[in-house]
Amino acid sequence: NRGGDRRANSALHRVIIVRLRHDERTRKYMARRTAEGMTKMQVIRCLKRYLAREVYAILRSTTQQNLIQAA
Repeated sequence: NRGGDRRANSALHRVIIVRLRHDERTRKYMARRTAEGMTKMQVIRCLKRYLAREVYAILRSTTQQNLIQAA
């Protein structure tokens, strides 16, 4: 499904918006990518993908730790 989980997508979007307001690294990334010719929404899409990979890695490692502890 191209749209995916709308609640998860909405949560990722909120996190990215907060990072754009408060995180210097994210603001620098936005400036660099827009200077390269990307639109704001394209950059936000890239940031959401990056964040989704971060969250997935955390969830996966947490699940693996729980499985090890349960064994």
